[in-house]
Amino acid sequence: MLKEKLKNYNIILASGSPRRQQFFEELDINFTIDVREVEEVYPAQIGDGAKITDYLAQLKASAFKDLSERDIVITSDTIVWKDGKALGKPLDKEDATQMLQNLSGSVHEVITSVCFTNKHFQKTINDTTKVWFKTLTEEEIAYYLNTYQPYDKAGSYGVQEWIGYIGIDRLEGSYFNVMGLPTRLVYKTLLEIAARPF
Repeated sequence: MLKEKLKNYNIILASGSPRRQQFFEELDINFTIDVREVEEVYPAQIGDGAKITDYLAQLKASAFKDLSERDIVITSDTIVWKDGKALGKPLDKEDATQMLQNLSGSVHEVITSVCFTNKHFQKTINDTTKVWFKTLTEEEIAYYLNTYQPYDKAGSYGVQEWIGYIGIDRLEGSYFNVMGLPTRLVYKTLLEIAARPF
């Protein structure tokens, strides 16, 4: 359905995430992948979690200066937000262990922003999901990190992996958002863009 409605546009997914690429395939969208290096740094005084992910998604879009009338670049950023702090991707195994210990037995938020950029417009959306973890044992954390090595994931975990099966008590909000893309909002926004006068 989206493939037909977006036929006048070139959809460019600026993400190296295999999960986001899979989502776009399963949403039945024709797209190309173009990932450009951006230093993902945000101002210290920026505020709460959604402002951080909005800023970083827009920052990634700023690397695209040469868009045509038909191009739509889609950039995204996900963080884990707990106790007023953003947890990004872990630096190493020790950092990942500390993150999972911090998330153990408590609730946190996963926030994802998605930015849609064209030569003439830019629209940014975001979504927040609450996640409750059971108390994880040291053995469980060590097993997960050794087996899955989730060092490319915000908060050091993938909800769709073993740790999600055994560790997550409940979710409030979108499961797919925790995986890294609020698919229903991406679909809704692309429908709105497709309906714009070309």
